[in-house]
Amino acid sequence: MKKNLLSIVYFDELIKKSIEKSKSLILIAVASSLLASSAAFVYGMIKTFTVILNFVISYGEDALGVIALLELMDIFLIATVLFIFAMGMYELFIDTIALPEWLIIRTLHDLKIKLSSVVILVMGIIFLEHLVEWKDPLGTLFFGISVAVVSVTLIAFSYFGQKE
Repeated sequence: MKKNLLSIVYFDELIKKSIEKSKSLILIAVASSLLASSAAFVYGMIKTFTVILNFVISYGEDALGVIALLELMDIFLIATVLFIFAMGMYELFIDTIALPEWLIIRTLHDLKIKLSSVVILVMGIIFLEHLVEWKDPLGTLFFGISVAVVSVTLIAFSYFGQKE
């Protein structure tokens, strides 16, 4: 009986240590997100130079220039989402980081709220791109309704999730 109890305690301790050490697996998500964020920021920078060059060459008369600017905002917002996700995962599972107060993440719900806010912005920009292109009015209406429904759902999740 005493030997079984020692085996259980040893096994329990072994499991606990394994779980504690496995938190470093989160570093895979953090590093991958930072790499993707960096790539998106660099792509956005290159695209910015391309858009500016296109404006200069066309003397600002390119009608699609506005859409290109909206796409730039979209790229940078997605890069920001990846960055916030990486910082949030690191703060939640590894250690604290010196960040602005609005970016400090204490719970997984905090991370979801911050990501939801940026997702709503990205959806708004994508809708604005569709609105500027205006190829299919009925499709644009349905797309706008879809964006609104998802946005309201994310806002409700944020609002009611904090009350718990």
